[in-house]
Amino acid sequence: MGKLAAGVAVVCAAAACAAAALVVRHHMRSSGKWGRAVAIVREFEKQCGTPIAKLRLVADAIDVEMHAGLASEGGSKLKMLITFVDNLPSGDEKGLFYALDLGGTNFRTLRVQLGGKEKGVVNLESEEVSIPPHLMTGCSHELFDFIAAKLAKFVSSEPEEFHPAPGKQRELGFTFSFPVRQTSISSGTLIKWTKGFNIEDAVGEDVVGELTKSLEKIGLDMRVAALVNDTVGTVARARFSNQDVIAGVILGTGTNAAYVESAHAIPKWQGLLPKSGEMVINMEWGNFHSSHLPLTQYDKDLDSESLNPGEQIFEKIISGMYLGDIVRRVLLKMAEEADFFGDTVPPKLKIPLILRTPDMSAIHHDASSDLNVVGTKLKDILEINNTSLKMRKLVVELCDIVATRGARLSAAGIFGILKKIGRDTVKAEEKQKQKSVIALDGGLFEHYTEFRSSLESTLKELLGDEASDSVGIEHSNDGSGIGAALLAACNSQYLGVQDF
Repeated sequence: MGKLAAGVAVVCAAAACAAAALVVRHHMRSSGKWGRAVAIVREFEKQCGTPIAKLRLVADAIDVEMHAGLASEGGSKLKMLITFVDNLPSGDEKGLFYALDLGGTNFRTLRVQLGGKEKGVVNLESEEVSIPPHLMTGCSHELFDFIAAKLAKFVSSEPEEFHPAPGKQRELGFTFSFPVRQTSISSGTLIKWTKGFNIEDAVGEDVVGELTKSLEKIGLDMRVAALVNDTVGTVARARFSNQDVIAGVILGTGTNAAYVESAHAIPKWQGLLPKSGEMVINMEWGNFHSSHLPLTQYDKDLDSESLNPGEQIFEKIISGMYLGDIVRRVLLKMAEEADFFGDTVPPKLKIPLILRTPDMSAIHHDASSDLNVVGTKLKDILEINNTSLKMRKLVVELCDIVATRGARLSAAGIFGILKKIGRDTVKAEEKQKQKSVIALDGGLFEHYTEFRSSLESTLKELLGDEASDSVGIEHSNDGSGIGAALLAACNSQYLGVQDF
């Protein structure tokens, strides 16, 4: 019995050793996997780095591209489009003006009552209309007839005291958020459709002419006074209440910037110089590209799999359409190479654009002690369960890396504009500091607090203490609606004639 007991003891000891070794191996393997996951994030963080010296190089590159784009058509990745807006709101505008905002599957009609400096925007009414899908791929006249009919119905609800005097037309600002080659303040030919529209007979046609024909057909006596881009509208909207506004930037699903340039600084301008001596330039800055941009393999893969490979590179690393997807791509690599979410890769993690930027923002802003929001978002969107607190913390960190890079590059873009027009420093001879205000709009800027504060602090860092005192950022809401109506007011045929 003694020998048997001893044998059993030896076997038990061996089993215990094997079990202990298994636990150690499992711990080593799991800590090895955790280490690999952390290493992926650290490597990504390094590649996304935006030290101030790099941001200055990005701003310099934007400045160079701006000069090139103003010198000749096609001379730069930045289109630097002449908008024919040489007359921005003074704040004195009064009267009733309409706006039509066509930018996607819906359009808005607006009625804006302006009361000058004292009263500002006195009254605003608007209506949103869905465009039936068949009109998005049919004939040009069908789409514009539909829009004109809805606009006429909206006009019919106009209060009697605002009816125009006999012989006077109502005036409209038309925001048309598709690529257009502008030929005057109130005309422009459609280059191509985007956002699901494909109406072949409208390409190459003047969109204002098409709308006007439809308005005449139904007897609505209304003149399109201004054809505008939503970014230009953002500048106009902000300038109405603040004469120090010199640029507008949209940071939303997409991104763009427009700014006020000296007419003398536009070599490609062929016409007579405008009386104001100024011209608003639509940069189309989403297409900016430079070797100084901190691009990673995830960004390159996102670009090659997108609908427009090789285009809009700047937009793809700073705008709301893409930030969440960059986070998803890094999480997918962590799942594939480090079993970050367990032995199998969660299938939902492989779906492009499934992680939207508003969800990324909610994850980033989670202030709960157990990061409950992070856990819920991972479960609801990606069907990932049972995440530990340290996993959630790493996911938050990943969101911070992506958002910070986007925000700091956006600030570098704004600094590039300030540099181009000589507003990046305070000149010694200036007794009174010249104020420069940048108007910003878009959901990313408005709702993603961490993004916004990073952008603002980075711009201050780039400008330095003295210059940053003279540069401000303000939120300008609804440039595509109110801004368009204001530009109709600035370009009214009754200016100087009409007693508002």
